[in-house]
Amino acid sequence: MSDELGGATGAPDGDEPAVLLYLGGPLDGRVEVREARHGAPLPTVTHTHLHDGPKVVHHYDLHPLAAGAGVYHLRTEPAEAPAPDRADA
Repeated sequence: MSDELGGATGAPDGDEPAVLLYLGGPLDGRVEVREARHGAPLPTVTHTHLHDGPKVVHHYDLHPLAAGAGVYHLRTEPAEAPAPDRADA
C-alpha cells in the first residue's frame, strides 16, 4: 500500500496540510487539518478517554486516501481467546 500522505519515509508531501477524518469510537466524525510544518501524520494515534468512569484507551490506524487526505480507523482488538482448560492429574 502506498502512503500518499508521506511517502515511504513518512516525510510530508510539499507544503500542503493533510486533512484527516476519524471513524469509530469517541473521535468518530472528527476532522483534523494537520499543517505541513508538523510533518506527516502519525501512522497510529492513541486517544485516552477519562470522562465519566474508568480510563478507556482507543487506537486509530491511518489509512491514506489520496495526496493530503487520510482516514484514521478505530482499531478493533481481537477478542481474547478463552483460557485453555487444564486437566490436573
